[in-house]
Amino acid sequence: MKVWPLALGIYLLMLPVTAMVPLLYQLTEGRYPGLSDLERHLFMSANMAGALLFALMAGLLSDRLGRRKGLIVPALMVNGLVLLLMTWHWPYPVYLGLRFVEGCAHMTALSLAMTLAADGARRGREGGAMGLVGAAMSLGVASGAVLGGQLGAEVPERVFLWGGALMLALALGSALLIRDAPATRPPLRLRALVALTLERRTLLVPYAFTFVDRLTVGFIISTVSLYFATVLGFEAARIGLVMAAFLLPFAVLTWPAGLLSQRWDPAAMMASGSLLYGVVLAGLGLVTEQLVLAWMALGGVVAALMFAPSLVLVARLADPAQRATAMGGFHLAGSLGFMLGPLVGVGVLTGLQSLGLSPYPGVFLVVGSLEALCVLVCLPWLLRLHRTAGLRQVPDSGPDRQ
Repeated sequence: MKVWPLALGIYLLMLPVTAMVPLLYQLTEGRYPGLSDLERHLFMSANMAGALLFALMAGLLSDRLGRRKGLIVPALMVNGLVLLLMTWHWPYPVYLGLRFVEGCAHMTALSLAMTLAADGARRGREGGAMGLVGAAMSLGVASGAVLGGQLGAEVPERVFLWGGALMLALALGSALLIRDAPATRPPLRLRALVALTLERRTLLVPYAFTFVDRLTVGFIISTVSLYFATVLGFEAARIGLVMAAFLLPFAVLTWPAGLLSQRWDPAAMMASGSLLYGVVLAGLGLVTEQLVLAWMALGGVVAALMFAPSLVLVARLADPAQRATAMGGFHLAGSLGFMLGPLVGVGVLTGLQSLGLSPYPGVFLVVGSLEALCVLVCLPWLLRLHRTAGLRQVPDSGPDRQ
């Protein structure tokens, strides 16, 4: 099937998740007064834990069945029903349990929709397909928070009603429009992802890069946001504007970056983009208040250069029969990095303060240098991928033991 309906579906799928971000306090403390900081943070962590678990499980099951649609449509229905259930005032542990189930359903639909886009892409044309769905996902992230702030300004629970109705409508649309691409049925192995990465060890390269890249995103939405509020004194509206300056260029340029990876070596694009992104992040603590907006926009531009090629590499490196497992591993690595990002930020800040050093701009220098460290560690594999021109002629089957 064509890629653009999948891209539209992925965009819509991202909206309810990110719509809750600006309403975090209202959806936790506002509904359940007296929660601790940990309990409030569990509202987001429970969702990510479900996504982390099903990033791999959905791919394993899909590759065994040789089907994507048969899992995407039920996942969307579960996602919608759970969001509607969250409008009721449940005990807080049940509330968190619903968030966990929502994360499971959301990641199942997202991972398999992206896999279906890779299934339908012609050999050598993966860049356009993966760039388009990556851009749709990023644009959904960028616009979801804005919509959530408007919808839930007076009644925060509206995001549940709106998101649930949207997911049920998306399930109906997917049932009518989605067509599975032909796929084979490999035997299910409990360690399928481990076996796949042993067969095609170069998959570890995009996995490593997405882990570090998503770790920095977790750092940005936590430590960097607090830096803007406490050190630079930005108000909430201005922080939202600065974040949008990063997210919107990233979303808009992801598709063109994917198209470029059809002509250029995606491994080289991913490595160079990561280095530039690391430099931008490391320098953020040195930028004056007047230049922060432009500096964050620059970060969004270079971030697109590394994200789309990593998706393309996963699509090219995986055997088509194991592509869902490979894409699940990609999301697993990214979700793990996203969860660790805030913890790394807090850990570095605490470590710098214990040494008697100023936490800023030191924390930016440390986290930004992780991008350069990733390039350095993966350099032997990057050079091998470069010599094969980004695997433009990857065989359709058989182990890749590069």
